[in-house]
Amino acid sequence: MSVNEKQYLAAAVQAAPVFLNLSATVEKTIALIDEAARNGARLVAFPETYIPGYPAYIYGSTKWGDKQSKDVHRLLMENSITVPGAELSQICDAARRNRVMVVVGVNERDVAFSGGTLYNSLVFISDEGVVLGVHRKLMPTHAERVIWGMGDGSGLKAYDTNLGKVGGLICWEHWMPLSRFAMHAAGEQVHVAAWPEVPELHHIASRHYAFEGRCFVICVGSFMTTNDVAPDFPLRSALYEAADSFGAGGEVISPGGSGIIGPDGEWVAEPQSGQETIVYGEIDLNRVAGEQQALDAAGHYNRPDIFQVTVDNRAKPPLTMLATTDHDATETTEPGGTKS
Repeated sequence: MSVNEKQYLAAAVQAAPVFLNLSATVEKTIALIDEAARNGARLVAFPETYIPGYPAYIYGSTKWGDKQSKDVHRLLMENSITVPGAELSQICDAARRNRVMVVVGVNERDVAFSGGTLYNSLVFISDEGVVLGVHRKLMPTHAERVIWGMGDGSGLKAYDTNLGKVGGLICWEHWMPLSRFAMHAAGEQVHVAAWPEVPELHHIASRHYAFEGRCFVICVGSFMTTNDVAPDFPLRSALYEAADSFGAGGEVISPGGSGIIGPDGEWVAEPQSGQETIVYGEIDLNRVAGEQQALDAAGHYNRPDIFQVTVDNRAKPPLTMLATTDHDATETTEPGGTKS
């Protein structure tokens, strides 16, 4: 696809989900897409697992066989996105109606196989409302492995769009050198770095990614406080413990910190913290080629004669069914071993 727009406005949506409420969070997502579009945005990015919220409580409660943890996990399962699904279709409709590309972090429930596994996913939706693809986080971090399964290489892609080649990674994938390299080699021009929140260390990773990949980075995280969690949420204290360990604390669970970075590693739109907001920044794809003069990590600054990287982009389903075809079922074996 040829790039029709080389200069446009991008939006990083820094907001709280309606925690663990799928329908209400989708409704809020659509309202935020509408708002960003009214303000001129052409690409709108949301934080990691924005729908229906990042399950930070796992860092304060991972006890085996705990009834409260099981009840909350059931709640998360029941309020997670399916691909395809009715809720995702509503977001696609909003993207098409507003003529904006949307990249949104979701808890994705597997419906193709067991139905019992969740994934930490980024969904890429074109400005025509078409799902371009889904990237599932390759390696859930630390206690996240209690919640999410591991993704495969089928989502390591940069998508050809009217707005350039757009891709994304999730949270600590930005510290996986080979996942970064795979995305750089895909020719990414605009990258969504989705985080639960974006403190200084995540800013460092995002700015490094922009400099190394010579691409724009939309660095986006949530802003969420104790007021965004229902008073009767059974693992409320575990959320507070997680917030304290992340350096937020007090009434703030996720402090935000979203911003937009240029291909030289410098801020195009300075990061914002401490409030719900939409951060807007100008994307100028003409800058990418200029910055590649000095560095193309997967091109002229690479040594493929020394370093070999192999990426398996095949989907890895947990089950392959070898079904009998209609032709096989109608075949009969005649005496002597011949078939008719």
